[in-house]
Amino acid sequence: MALGIGLQASMEQADKTQAKPGRRSIVYYLVALVLISVVPSFIFAGVLIQRNQSAQEDIVETLIVATSRSIVQAMEREIAANITTLHVLAASPSLRDGDFEGFYDRTKLALDSTEAHLFVVNPDFSTFASTRVPYDTPPNQTSDVASAKKAFETNEIVVSDLVLGAVSKRWVYNILLPVDLGPYGKKLIALNQQADNFASALSSNSLPDGWNSALIDNDGRVLAASPGVANVGDQFSVFDPMAQRYAVGWQDIETTAGPALGVLQRSATTGWRLVAWAPVWTINQPLMTTMVFLIAGGFILLGLIVAAMFWVSRRIGQSVRGLARDAQRLGAGQPVAATRYPVSEIAEISEALAQASLDRQSAESDVRFLMREVAHRSKNQMTVIAAMAKQTARSADDLQGYVQAFERRILGLSRSTDLLLTHGRAGISLGDLIDSQIAAFSPDDPARVKATGPMIRLNAPAAQIMGMAVHELSTNAVKYGAFLGDTGSLAVRWKIVDDKLDLMWRETVGEKLPTSERTGFGTTVLKSMVGRSLSADVQRIYHDDGIEWRFVIPLQAIDPEDAAATPPAEEAAE
Repeated sequence: MALGIGLQASMEQADKTQAKPGRRSIVYYLVALVLISVVPSFIFAGVLIQRNQSAQEDIVETLIVATSRSIVQAMEREIAANITTLHVLAASPSLRDGDFEGFYDRTKLALDSTEAHLFVVNPDFSTFASTRVPYDTPPNQTSDVASAKKAFETNEIVVSDLVLGAVSKRWVYNILLPVDLGPYGKKLIALNQQADNFASALSSNSLPDGWNSALIDNDGRVLAASPGVANVGDQFSVFDPMAQRYAVGWQDIETTAGPALGVLQRSATTGWRLVAWAPVWTINQPLMTTMVFLIAGGFILLGLIVAAMFWVSRRIGQSVRGLARDAQRLGAGQPVAATRYPVSEIAEISEALAQASLDRQSAESDVRFLMREVAHRSKNQMTVIAAMAKQTARSADDLQGYVQAFERRILGLSRSTDLLLTHGRAGISLGDLIDSQIAAFSPDDPARVKATGPMIRLNAPAAQIMGMAVHELSTNAVKYGAFLGDTGSLAVRWKIVDDKLDLMWRETVGEKLPTSERTGFGTTVLKSMVGRSLSADVQRIYHDDGIEWRFVIPLQAIDPEDAAATPPAEEAAE
C-alpha cells in the first residue's frame, strides 16, 4: 500500500513538473534509478536463496540417507546379536543330551533379564519348552508355520516377518535356528523378540522436523514407526513401499497426503524395508518462507526508497525551480540573492548566480559610469582640442607642419581615451599609459627605451592629462632629443615617495641640448595642465648629455576613487 501511494504521488508530482513534451521530471529518473538498482538486487538475492536452498536440500538428502542407513544397520546389529545368542543356547549340553527340561531352566535363567523368549519347534510345527510359560504346559501349534517350514526345508536360519504370538498375543518376530539332536530328531530353536523393540532404533536416530520413518516387514506390516504414522502390526498405508524402486538418494513418492520425497533402505539380512519421507512442501518450506520474507522486505524497502525518493525529488525540484526563478531575475537585470538550498551543488549554482548578478550590476554601473564619463569627457576633449589647435597654430611655421603636429596630438589623446574605456573605473595603469604613448615614437632598438616602476593606477582626468604630457615629451624626443639620432636613449622611472608620485623622464644624447625659453604647446601641457590640474611640481633640468623632466604629483590627485577632478582645458588654452 505504501509503495503504491508513494509511486502514485511521485507520478503526480512528475506530471505537474513536466512542462514540455520530450522532457521528464527528475522523479522519472529517480524511479528508473531505483528500479535499475533494486530490482536486479532482488533477482540476484532470489537466485542466491534458490542456490542456497538447493545446497541445503543436498545436505538434507545426505543426512536422511545416512540416518536411514544407520537405522537399518542398528536393526541388523540387533538381529545379529540375537542370532549369536541363539547359537550359544543351541550349544548347550543339556539340549544335546535330550534334557529339554534342564535346557529350559538354564535358558529361562539366561534370558530372565531380557525381553526375549525361547521355544523349541518340532517337525510337526508344535512347540514346547517356551520360556513364556511353565515347562509342563501342553504343546501349542506355532503361529508362524511358513517360517518354520522354510527353516526345516533349507536348514538355514530364518528371520520371520511380524507375527502375532500364540502365547504372548503380541506382535513379535522369530529367529529360527535348525539343529539336529541325533536320536531326538531335528528341531528348531526359536528366539522370540517383541517388534516394538525397534522403536528405540528409530528414536535414537532422529530425523529433521517434518520427516517420518517406518520399518516394514516383507508383508507390509509396521514393525516400528514415527509417532502418528501407524501402530506396530498395522498394514503400512501411506504409500506402497514394495512398488518403490531402490535409489541412492531420495525419490519422488506419491503419498495419501500428497507429493513427497522419500528414501528407501532394504536390509540384506531380513529383507525388511526402512522408509523415510516428508511432504514436498516441508522440504520447500524454508525456501518459500525466505522468499516470502524477501518479497515482503523488498516491498517495504522499495516503499521506503520511493518515499525517500519522492521527498528528495520534491526538495530538488523546489531548488531547481528556485534556480529557474533566479535565472529569470538575472536575465531581467534584477538583483539575485544567494539562497541556502539543501543540495550543496544547487547551493553553489545559486551562489554563482548571485555573484553573476553582482558582477552584472557592477558591469552595468561601470557602463553607466563610462557613458557619463564619455559624455563629460567629450565636452572637455572638445575644449582640449580647441586649446590644442590654438597652441599648435602659434608654434607652427606652415600649414603642413600645423596639420601634422595637430594630428599627432589628436592621436595621443585618443590613445588615452582607449585606455579609459578599457579599464573603466578600475583606473588606468601608469605603465600601460606610458608604453602606449611612447610606442608610436620609439626607435626600432627596444634597448634604447626603459620604463620601470611599481603598479600605479590613474583616474580618468589624470590619465588624460598624463597621456598628453607623455605624448608631448615623446614628440620632443623625436624632434630634439633621444629619438632624433641613432644613439640616444630614454629612461622613465617612477616611485612613491611620501604619498606622492615621483616620475622622472630622462633623455640621454651624445651632446648637450640647447636651452630654450620658448613656450610651445608641449611646455604648456607639461607645466600648466600637469602642474595646475594635478597640483604637481614640474621641473625641467638640462644636463650635459641630455634633458630631464621631473613630476612630483600628490597621490590624491591621481587616485581612481576620486574621479571628480577635470582638467581646466580653458585655462590651459590661455
